[in-house]
Amino acid sequence: MRRSGRVGGGAVLALVVLLGGCSRPEPRPAPTGAGSTSVSPGPSATARLPGFVVLTDLDPRIHADIRYATAHNFVGRPITAYHEPLCLLTRQAAEALRRVQDAALAGGHSLKVYDCYRPQPAVDDFVAWAKRPGEQQTKAEFYPDVAKSRLFADGYIGAPTAHSRGSTLDLTLVDEPAASQPPYASGQPLVACTAPRGQRFADNSIDMGTGFDCFDTRAHTADPGITGTARDNRRLLQRLMTDGGFVNYDREWWHYSFRDEPYPDTYFAAPVARSSVG
Repeated sequence: MRRSGRVGGGAVLALVVLLGGCSRPEPRPAPTGAGSTSVSPGPSATARLPGFVVLTDLDPRIHADIRYATAHNFVGRPITAYHEPLCLLTRQAAEALRRVQDAALAGGHSLKVYDCYRPQPAVDDFVAWAKRPGEQQTKAEFYPDVAKSRLFADGYIGAPTAHSRGSTLDLTLVDEPAASQPPYASGQPLVACTAPRGQRFADNSIDMGTGFDCFDTRAHTADPGITGTARDNRRLLQRLMTDGGFVNYDREWWHYSFRDEPYPDTYFAAPVARSSVG
């Protein structure tokens, strides 16, 4: 899925590198709907996103915790092109997610999204960060057992992210009504994302066995070391999302792509902002 591609006149799409949230090469869902066969060149940060919506406008029942618009992520600061803490998705993916939310609520849960559409400049920001070995402010939480110098060799970095196509998202489940979540405070002591739920960051997600964006094999959806309630919760999320037309990336329990995505070969660059849609 993260291979280089060709554009119209034979121009080659430059490989880009992604780290964190869909960082390894995940399989592309087989698309059955109409989609663009070109690749967005992506240099314009002012271009609109065709057919995209703000998810919480379409369904305000869905919770949002857009980590890359904040300092609470593996880089340790807001990411380039995340101008607002919004979940932008293609309308098709958002409408499918609304149906998943109906099913989740019927079981006493709600969806909570961490990341949705991810602009190409944000991916470029990840690339630049990966090349600066001294920047490891959040290692203790997000990659406690992996040396940053090993992130390429160990497969935590891949080529273009499905998030830039607009129908992929990272999410979890929360109990409904959702418990409050303490805000992340810059400089607070960091705890490994693999620590027990009561010790790691107090995310109001139900227990999934690790925190979000955890660079560890325990984040694999079916990792055998995840048992009991956490295993059941991952299976519940997977069942809800699969029934709703989404496909899980098996190395990240939080990552799902809409099977019938409308832009299977297009990567966009417009910023995460309300002005980018409509």
